[in-house]
Amino acid sequence: MPIPDSRNNKDSPFAWLSDRRKRSKEEVILIIMCALSIPSILPFGLYRLWQGAWLSAAVDLALVLAMLSVIVHVWHTGRYKLASLGVTLFYSAGMLATIYLRGLALVYWVYPTMIAAFFMLRPKVALGINSVSLLVLVAFLLPQMEMLNLLTVVVTISLVNLFAYIFSHRTGLQNRELHIEAERDFLTGVGNRRAFDSKLAGYAAERRPQPEACLLLLDLDHFKQVNDQHGHPAGDEVLRRLCDVLRHHTRVTDEIFRYGGEEFAIIANGAGLRAAGKLAETLRSAVAAAPLLDGHPITASIGVAPMPRGGVASEWLEQADRMLYAAKEGGRNAVRVAGVVEERG
Repeated sequence: MPIPDSRNNKDSPFAWLSDRRKRSKEEVILIIMCALSIPSILPFGLYRLWQGAWLSAAVDLALVLAMLSVIVHVWHTGRYKLASLGVTLFYSAGMLATIYLRGLALVYWVYPTMIAAFFMLRPKVALGINSVSLLVLVAFLLPQMEMLNLLTVVVTISLVNLFAYIFSHRTGLQNRELHIEAERDFLTGVGNRRAFDSKLAGYAAERRPQPEACLLLLDLDHFKQVNDQHGHPAGDEVLRRLCDVLRHHTRVTDEIFRYGGEEFAIIANGAGLRAAGKLAETLRSAVAAAPLLDGHPITASIGVAPMPRGGVASEWLEQADRMLYAAKEGGRNAVRVAGVVEERG
């Protein structure tokens, strides 16, 4: 009898093993941390089980089972945030329970446990959990250690947490700066095509109830003539001035992206079609009135489409593009809203 191929059978209990979607770095880090914990803890659990140290063995084996469960859960669902917090809390509790049951000899487990927290959580959250664990640890060790030795343990653990916090915080800042630069248009300073595609994908994946939003596509009319008659440096300056106009007439919650050469996308968060249409008309009028290029009036055509959650990002973009095409066909310097007939501006 042939064995069914679980890669093509979503109902197979082993289908999660063949999940080929792209994973975030947070998922990968959490899975790796859990996978490394298992061979680090399991031998001790089995040895204590063989020795008859039932409580210590139960703690170790419970940690192993928790790590396995988290690996399966995150691999299957991709939900890592709550799992990361759960792993850190469970791992910290297991470390404290082991030291309480087995004594001073296992205090060295504190260091890898607390460092691991900074790999899985935001620095402030990891530091908070580790600080609470340190207080509990001091309460355990106070009756068992001389004050000088206890102070040595507390100081070294505190320094490890301080260095880990600084390293994690600085790394996070650098990653955010690199992410911002990678998604910023070098000429205008607004979001680039990569940032726009990412934002649309985020809207499509969102399932929670959220305020409505609309997508505006804006294209400068006859922009090729600007480059041909005045040169590309003048065209670049027009685009920079245009973005200043867009920033001035949009809200803080709206997001601006350079979608193509002279084509821009604006995501109007929290705006329905009527409000987005008014915003588009405001932008059209502002562009027409702005001195983008001396001696050369410049106008823009704008298409507007709704962005319902749970849809397909390409469909939103296509609908807004159709409205933009309709504005161009209608004579340019115009706004067209999906489902609404707009008069030429």
